[in-house]
Amino acid sequence: MNRKWELIEKDGYCLIVNDGGPTLGISTANKDAIIEADGFAFKDLNRNGTLDAYEDWRLPAEERLDDLVKRLSIEEIAGLMLYSSHQMLTIRPEILARLYKGKDTRENAWDLSDMQKAFLKDDNLRHVLIALIDNAYTAAKWNNNAQAFVECIGHGIPVNTSTDPRHNISSSGEFDMGSGSPISKWPQHLGLAAAFDPAVVEEFGRVASKEYRAMGIATALSPQIDLATEPRWNRFNGTFGAGSLLCADLARAYCDGFQETDGENEINEGWGYDSVNAMAKHWPGGGSGESGRDAHYAYGKYAVYPGKNFDEHMIPFTEGAFKLKSKTEMASAIMPYYTISYEEDKNGENVGNGFSKYIITDLLRDKYKYDGVVCTDWNITHDMLDFESPITGKPWGVEDMSVTDRHYKVLMAGVDQFGGNDDAKPVIAAYEKGATELGEPVMRARMELSAKRLLRNIIRVGLFENPYIDAEESRELVGCSEYMNAGYKAQLRSVVMLKNKDNVLPLKAKAKVYIPKRLTKAGSNWFGMPVPEVECIPVDLEVIGRYFDFVDNPDEADCAFAFIDSPENKAYNKDEGYVPISLQYRPYTATAARSKSIAAPGDDRSYKGKTISHRYEPHLDMVLDTKKAMGDKPLIVFLKANNPVVPTEFEGSADAILVDFCVKPEALMDIVSGKTEPSGLLPFIMPKDMATAETHCEDLPFDLTPYTDSCGNAYSFAFGLNWSGTITDERIKRYRKF
Repeated sequence: MNRKWELIEKDGYCLIVNDGGPTLGISTANKDAIIEADGFAFKDLNRNGTLDAYEDWRLPAEERLDDLVKRLSIEEIAGLMLYSSHQMLTIRPEILARLYKGKDTRENAWDLSDMQKAFLKDDNLRHVLIALIDNAYTAAKWNNNAQAFVECIGHGIPVNTSTDPRHNISSSGEFDMGSGSPISKWPQHLGLAAAFDPAVVEEFGRVASKEYRAMGIATALSPQIDLATEPRWNRFNGTFGAGSLLCADLARAYCDGFQETDGENEINEGWGYDSVNAMAKHWPGGGSGESGRDAHYAYGKYAVYPGKNFDEHMIPFTEGAFKLKSKTEMASAIMPYYTISYEEDKNGENVGNGFSKYIITDLLRDKYKYDGVVCTDWNITHDMLDFESPITGKPWGVEDMSVTDRHYKVLMAGVDQFGGNDDAKPVIAAYEKGATELGEPVMRARMELSAKRLLRNIIRVGLFENPYIDAEESRELVGCSEYMNAGYKAQLRSVVMLKNKDNVLPLKAKAKVYIPKRLTKAGSNWFGMPVPEVECIPVDLEVIGRYFDFVDNPDEADCAFAFIDSPENKAYNKDEGYVPISLQYRPYTATAARSKSIAAPGDDRSYKGKTISHRYEPHLDMVLDTKKAMGDKPLIVFLKANNPVVPTEFEGSADAILVDFCVKPEALMDIVSGKTEPSGLLPFIMPKDMATAETHCEDLPFDLTPYTDSCGNAYSFAFGLNWSGTITDERIKRYRKF
């Protein structure tokens, strides 16, 4: 019989090119595992010398999956149901010392750590979350090493690597700590929303998916499509804002961009070698945390619905991520949030969403017919060890259960996978509990159901055929000029001009600009680690110099720039207990707050009458002092917004205000210089005052009275200015429906 394939040697792996069939990838050490049938080449993944159905790329994916799941042991299925803790592809000493206590044995950042070898081999784990990555070359090399390692284990199931969002300019927390490595730079989710254009988001998805696949990443732990109805929530910046129609459109565009492969790289039904599984989060929505508190922390475990608006929070999923225009049809995975959706479980439970059979099976599975992977958020089955830490266990509502019983409850709720769990033992123990209570055939069928869903997301992106990538090609592709330019254009589209008194903008070329130093007080970061006091000019003066002449004396300046960040503070501290979250710069006393919490009213969780101050107050002092120094000359305020703010303290001192959502300073300068006209719109409401924020319903998007500035403009949803005045285009007609 004529041989219909050829072997091409690469760096540590081989490509097997089938004539008229797919190109397979196999490690150089395993090339003896190639078997031939009808002249074509196949991989003998379980090394039994036989072409099994799951190894036969000619068969439909569902037939292959049915064959494979029947072959798997419970131990192998339990391993599939694990999703690793955050892995760091670096050998930076400060990282290794913290993670591995100085015991890491790697020589290169792309080598597998001892921890990784253990959970891949001993626990059969195949879903790995990569956080910090030094560069694309490192990621590609690590991927190839990991794939070669698992190729020899059990049934040869490939590794499915994932990441939190990586394309932001900077990172601020656990949920976006992957950003910052060399890759194309885009605004954060809230900035993408400010463009009010699904085409921008879909383009981001198409670019990001190609960069991800070049790094060996086949699953995105995104998009975050929680409806951000509570302006004080510290994850507001990771959302698409407060409008459910806008969020649904952008969720659909994001998933289409990431998941769809067309052309020669398509395998079937829109899936292929350019596809990245999108894990939409957080079902059924975590944007209504009581008083703005976040469920990463024990003090923020409750989402509340005083406006009876629970159903609207699901719209970004039901009308967006579940109704794609591409052939992939639905987001391939869903992550429930940590929150207890208080009093919304019709079965009478107040437990975290991942533990709730009503939230997962009755709603997601049965009512909305979702049959993709459901993966818990990280560490929900672990014990809670620190009330104030975001990286402790989060077993909300089931704190008194054993670890085994938590795993069992998650499985019985209809969830497929355990985020942040490297250890298969409690999953196996949960299986044994179910086998005792329900019978082994019933529990085996339950495990196989999840296994098939999980394997489907691996097979349809082509990993069973070829999980290997060319590290040199990855180095060239990721962050290439074409993708960088696309991201920069999106940054320009995301900037919102709120104020332009007397048309002070755009500025004249080479205007003389004064930029004061900015003080930020000492405090703590998202992890609770101490952050020192910093005083500096918070922008690269070399960038400013390309557009304007910098002067260090306000008397010599034509205008001044003031760069401020939106306020942030924690909702709890050991000394005072529960405290307010403030959207203003000066100390705030919560006189309008509730006297009793909605959730768990028997607990003392109110902060009424308490006062909070925070580390960004000097930003306001800088604005006021600079305006005083400038006199009648204009002051331009640049607000980097992670949340809505109350503008009353600084707006009157500003002649122009531009809001950005994490963009390069060049994008801001392109706008104020007139090189680009502003076109962004607010994807939320700027509240009139903190009393407005305190008295609104956490689950309602538009019950906030917007701030009205000295020019008569209300800073409401979908407001923005261009050089002609208030923007009134087709975007307003579609999305401002209230």
